[in-house]
Amino acid sequence: MRILVTGGAGFIGSHYVRSALSGAYPSLTGADVVVLDKLTYAGNRANLAPVADAPGLTFVEGDICDAVAVDAVMAQVDQVVHFAAESHVDRSITGAADFVVTNVVGTQTLLDSALRHGIERFVHVSTDEVYGSIDDGSWPEDHPLQPNSPYSASKASSDLLARAYHRTHGLPVVVTRCSNNYGPYQFPEKVIPLFVTNLLDGLPVPLYGEGANVRDWLHVDDHCRGIELVRESGRDGEVYNIGGGTELSNRELTRTLLDACGAGWDMVEQVPDRLGHDLRYSVDISKISTELGYAPLVPFEQGLADTVAWYRENREWWEPLKHLASR
Repeated sequence: MRILVTGGAGFIGSHYVRSALSGAYPSLTGADVVVLDKLTYAGNRANLAPVADAPGLTFVEGDICDAVAVDAVMAQVDQVVHFAAESHVDRSITGAADFVVTNVVGTQTLLDSALRHGIERFVHVSTDEVYGSIDDGSWPEDHPLQPNSPYSASKASSDLLARAYHRTHGLPVVVTRCSNNYGPYQFPEKVIPLFVTNLLDGLPVPLYGEGANVRDWLHVDDHCRGIELVRESGRDGEVYNIGGGTELSNRELTRTLLDACGAGWDMVEQVPDRLGHDLRYSVDISKISTELGYAPLVPFEQGLADTVAWYRENREWWEPLKHLASR
């Protein structure tokens, strides 16, 4: 089997690739993995260093919006796991065009090519942010999409395209929607690596507003394991939520990170709230749990401690990236 992983040099995609090529997924034993990545600011060949010499890995630098490049790799593979996306909400607020082009047009380019080449499974990786904000309870997969940022609107659009290609053409598409990820190799513009790397350098951390916004935290290893369950056994045309089961306000998360890094609250700078900032996300994972046997396995306390330790021990990875995170 040959699998195309788009965005496979990014945070989540590279974790999936490393896991697949290191034997973590029995159904992919002996499989070849083709990574297609544009290597934007958040894509990094160093993320694949642990498996760089794996005989099953092929790396192709290319843009998912480039139909010629996509066709060239699609002709060589059996299945697709599509991670590639612009994903930082703040960047989408100041400039939405890249998000529409990459997330919508790029996904459509991949779907077209997958259809032409008879791909047997297309996993489209999305986000819980497409649902909007929820005051209480948790979103099931059939909740209406109500995105509130240009980023989440572009992802919702790509979800609907994926669904349409299944309904119209019978393309075997499955969609996953995850909660907030954390773990090693995450680009330091996202909240956990931003806060950890700042604190390790003795720099203050920015807290939006009063820090009341609530997120469900999902370790990247649990997320990728959920994606693999969906790739292997999910039903065509279905959506599966993947969550971590740990809801924290941003203020609670900040307190936890300060403690983990040995810093005090004097290192926190309250900044004006993000435009259109969703108050709370929470996904219902009963569908993937019941159908595919998924459950998050990484306790948040242990996962966060391991993540902080990884950033502490891998300055050579993140220090060159810090200037890019502020752009």
